[in-house]
Amino acid sequence: MRLPANGNRMKYIDEYRDKDLILKMAGLIKKSASRNYTFMEVCGGHTAAIHRFGIPSLLPENIRLISGPGCPVCVTATDYIDKAIVLAETKDAIIATFGDLMRVPGSESSLEKKKAEGADIRVLFSGLDALEIAEVNPDRRVIFLGIGFETTAPGTAVALMQARGKRLRNFFLLSAHKVMPPAMRAVIKDGMKIDGFICPGHVATITGSSAFDFIPREYKKACVVTGFEPLDIMQAILMLIHQVNSELPTLEIQYKRAVTPDGNRIAQDNLLRVFVHNDTEWRGFGIIPLSGLKPGPGFGEFDAEKVFNPSVRESRSNPVCICGEVLRGVKTPSECPLFATACTPLSPEGACMVSNEGACNTFYKYRPDG
Repeated sequence: MRLPANGNRMKYIDEYRDKDLILKMAGLIKKSASRNYTFMEVCGGHTAAIHRFGIPSLLPENIRLISGPGCPVCVTATDYIDKAIVLAETKDAIIATFGDLMRVPGSESSLEKKKAEGADIRVLFSGLDALEIAEVNPDRRVIFLGIGFETTAPGTAVALMQARGKRLRNFFLLSAHKVMPPAMRAVIKDGMKIDGFICPGHVATITGSSAFDFIPREYKKACVVTGFEPLDIMQAILMLIHQVNSELPTLEIQYKRAVTPDGNRIAQDNLLRVFVHNDTEWRGFGIIPLSGLKPGPGFGEFDAEKVFNPSVRESRSNPVCICGEVLRGVKTPSECPLFATACTPLSPEGACMVSNEGACNTFYKYRPDG
């Protein structure tokens, strides 16, 4: 089958939404799927795209797609939210955050509720926006809530480098930045019976596909780094099936128009310059060794955890919420007793219902009876 051109020749998104090509790809998948297959997507963007485009309806019943820990808002631990709330109560503090984090429930409150109570909490789009707030408010302490994987962490690194270059003393980072490969290793070690991964395309634009080489090498799982259009996802599924059928798992790049084996070296260098890896908590997983990023040598003065040492009581989440099990791929959102009843996007009980990349939010938005 002739697929859309890559690189500069690919002009329109519509080329990757061509109905005839997608249906032909579905036919090839059905013809090739000779056994049962379980594939996990570990990017919230993939989860949203899979359900938005109705991918499951195009697949035979013997192919199962499950969501993993690919939503940065979802995997952010309750303890982090509680610390952010404590910092919002700090005198002269301005909390700068991405919008999705506002409604994530903490143990007793949320940033949204704190803002309603009078805390100075501002929604923005990047660490550089937070840096600008610090520059124009020299008498206030600006604390940026940095979340996200390798995709957003380089931007935060640039913000910290600029803060140091400008000798700002009122700019701080409470880091919840994480890296994806250790979480994928944790999924496998957790005992999930999966045949392969739909690997995160946006992360791989930074890290390069080589960040996932260890999965087929050490664990004999198929891997395809994938784009976000329906034809991307369908082609990736076919590639995964061929790997499983051949019993020769490897790492392939489907998303060649954006991803290379080496990735973005400038972004990688910025991460290495600013951050060090640390053991950090992921919702549903607990502590995953060396999976977090915190300010390293030369940037400790910007580390809000170190500077403010926010103290919180033992954090707790709604015990009925199964967000953690959803993130590990153990359960689906529809298995939660709170789903679409007590827990909705307008009134979320768990982090997975908040973000547009959250599995519960996606399942709710595209549920058959919605």
